[in-house]
Amino acid sequence: MKINSIIYKYIFKEMIPPFVINLLFFNFIFLLTKILDITNMIVNYRISLFDVMLLLIYSMPHFLEFVIPMSVMTTVLLTFFRLSSDNEIVALKAGGVSIYKLLPPVLLFCLIGCMLTGFMTIYGLSWGRLSFKKLTYEVALSNVNIGMKERTFNDNFEGVMLYMNKIDLKNKALMDIFIEDQRTRNIISTIVAPRGEIYSEPDKLLFHLRLHNGTINQVDIENKTVHSITFDTYDINLDLKKSVTTKKERKDEKEMSIAELNKYLKDTVNKDAKYYAALIEFHRKFSIPFACFALGLLGVPLGVRSKSAKRAFGLGFGLIFFLLYYLMLSAGWVFGEAGVYPPLIGMWMPNIVIGGIGLYLFVRTANDRPVIIDSFLNLFNRQRRRRTP
Repeated sequence: MKINSIIYKYIFKEMIPPFVINLLFFNFIFLLTKILDITNMIVNYRISLFDVMLLLIYSMPHFLEFVIPMSVMTTVLLTFFRLSSDNEIVALKAGGVSIYKLLPPVLLFCLIGCMLTGFMTIYGLSWGRLSFKKLTYEVALSNVNIGMKERTFNDNFEGVMLYMNKIDLKNKALMDIFIEDQRTRNIISTIVAPRGEIYSEPDKLLFHLRLHNGTINQVDIENKTVHSITFDTYDINLDLKKSVTTKKERKDEKEMSIAELNKYLKDTVNKDAKYYAALIEFHRKFSIPFACFALGLLGVPLGVRSKSAKRAFGLGFGLIFFLLYYLMLSAGWVFGEAGVYPPLIGMWMPNIVIGGIGLYLFVRTANDRPVIIDSFLNLFNRQRRRRTP
């Protein structure tokens, strides 16, 4: 077996364990943002643990489209940091193996990350969003309180804005209720009541709200008149908004497949905000997977250059570059949707910039030439020596 094949297999195997650990760690960090909502649904609304797990699974593609590229960069950085710290890079150079020859296993690893991310952006994201909406809708039919929050304006019902100061989940009672009803043309009804109860008919998608000792103010916009009515008991029917997308309804651009996006872009005549949003989503499905190459290439010089500093220093630089990538991607989304510049530029420019920086640092590192990172490393080392007694 050739020496290059042995080195390639060795480096590739070295990247697998940290990649799995990074993938699990970053997924856990993203899931922590949902932990309060999950706890609230289980404790207060008595949703089954199985449904909660399904909701998390359906949310995973949205996390993984960013977690996988981040994990690829961190894995390459940590792998080359270890190789450099153990002087294996020096030993390979002494044996005539340059850093250029260590690039094939890194590119193969980035290719695998690109394929996994592409699967998530092209197939997983639309499947996850549609499945999440469907399950949320089905759960809401059995428990309307899921969509309601205290001291929050709720628009889960057609033509009605609902606000409650307090919700008694055990008795299904609502306290300090404010309702804005715009279901009647040219008439806006404002209803205020100190308490009420809600009842549901899940099969008919209907919910009945019974209010007590309240006031109704009706404003007729066309005739410019106002009527005020007080009541002891008042029943109002509420229709739950349908959250499941049918074939006849237009899907959100993030719920469309590649074929559906392509067809929508071809059939659309007016280039409005929805058109640009769909065009951005089309390019985004391909640009984010290729970020694995840009970020992975950047991880090599960051890992090698961080030999003389602590591991956290290299990771810090890596996270800064990932944050820079994400900020450029977000800016591309905002300006591209507004039509300031083409979505093609907005979605692919982060890859070009980060990839260009990574290529520059890689070439300088492979040729043992100083880069600006070395100045930060030297400053970091001087500060560390001063603090060491």
